[in-house]
Amino acid sequence: MKKNLIGSEYRLGILGGGQLGRMFIQEAISYNIHVHIMDNNKKAPSAASANTFTKGDINNYDDVVAFGKNLDTLTVEIENINIEALYHLEKNGVNVFPQPRVLEIIKDKGLQKQFYKKNNIPTSDFELLPSNPDRSILAKKIPFVQKLRTGGYDGKGVEVIKLENDLKNMFQEASITEELVPFTKELSVIVARNENGETAVYPTVECEFNDVNLVEFLFSPAQITSEVENKAAAIAIDVINKLEMVGLLAVELFLCENGDILVNEVAPRPHNSGHHTIECNVTSQFEQHLRSILNMPLGATDMTQFGAMLNLLGSDGYHGQAIYEGLFDVISIKGVHIHLYGKEITKPNRKMGHITIARKSMDETITLAKDIKHLIRVITA
Repeated sequence: MKKNLIGSEYRLGILGGGQLGRMFIQEAISYNIHVHIMDNNKKAPSAASANTFTKGDINNYDDVVAFGKNLDTLTVEIENINIEALYHLEKNGVNVFPQPRVLEIIKDKGLQKQFYKKNNIPTSDFELLPSNPDRSILAKKIPFVQKLRTGGYDGKGVEVIKLENDLKNMFQEASITEELVPFTKELSVIVARNENGETAVYPTVECEFNDVNLVEFLFSPAQITSEVENKAAAIAIDVINKLEMVGLLAVELFLCENGDILVNEVAPRPHNSGHHTIECNVTSQFEQHLRSILNMPLGATDMTQFGAMLNLLGSDGYHGQAIYEGLFDVISIKGVHIHLYGKEITKPNRKMGHITIARKSMDETITLAKDIKHLIRVITA
């Protein structure tokens, strides 16, 4: 891309066609940039809004190379992709951001943890486990958290082992174990970096998770001291700089009882913990991702309103054509913004959309978010 020159002729591609790509496209339209999507599902959320849609497997080398070879820039909305194909495309002149070497580290939680240790980034103690681990040895290490090294997503691929009886739920694939951290809050920081090395960091947010380890609520800003805020931001910037990554990075953190902040894991793309930025910050995380991978000046990250985000999940007991019960009641409330993802079929705990609550008072925002949870459900006829 010529410096300071963008337009519809520029070919920008995304591997993965989910809701993150859909919201990214909405921002790209404002810059008159055409976005091309590849996904194996012809009814993926991004399919209808992409300039072109290619049906293909993002884990298949030939599919990824064929899709990416005529693009100017290729980015991702999920880490679980064919890295070898990305290296090939990068070698042949395609801008791949985040870079393949970064994605290779992040998609493997074992390599992630080793990277943190090597680079003096604070994180919990861990061990690498082979396939079919010896449960009798692991019984002596209880309590701990087990995570699959690859493939985990949206709460899947994580098991908390607190009792010996829990060992029956352990994964048999290659994994890691982490100490069970005594944390008081789960925090997240979105940070961006462009090719010039410019960084921009968003205010820290606080996340609350449901029983299946999916984010249920997000609150912005996190209710933490300025000291913790500054420390969390510094850690996020340190991680993206040490990775020398170009793109957007979500850094998930534990605030411990003793005041320490530990990196839990990261995601090299727009993230659930940044959805509120569409309404509540000067620059949304999706526009920031666009700016970072095209080496534009990064946008301001200041808050414009207090915010909360509620994930709109498929209700238990329902599987089929989605109906949004209570939708009109919710959108009649001032400061409430609905984002539906275009998924036709609902099932329990499937991410069907999110709701942002934007208000001038944090207390009011939190109270309203908790109330709205009981006003809307994703069900079937």
